[in-house]
Amino acid sequence: MLEIAWKGAAGGAITALIVFLSKRGNVLPGILPLFPTFAVVALAVIGARGDAGGFRQACLAGAKTIPAYLAFLAVCALAIGRLDYRLAIGLGLLAWLAIALAMLLLTQT
Repeated sequence: MLEIAWKGAAGGAITALIVFLSKRGNVLPGILPLFPTFAVVALAVIGARGDAGGFRQACLAGAKTIPAYLAFLAVCALAIGRLDYRLAIGLGLLAWLAIALAMLLLTQT
């Protein structure tokens, strides 16, 4: 139970920091999501198993998400001049999903 609580606290702390920093400018809230909060949680869970190969595989799988994240950001940046920010984010999420799904299907062995 304590394991779940610290994961929630870490995610909540990062979210609160993003909101706090957004009141002070635009750059830091854009950079802060690069902190690997979810990766730290996921790798801690995998690492607790004691399987070095599984840990390495999880790291490589996480690295494969970089193109999907870049597609998300690119679509958001291009759409914001034409659409409401909520629609821009929605389109960015669709782009992320499409790239992530394509990568998942292409890397299945």
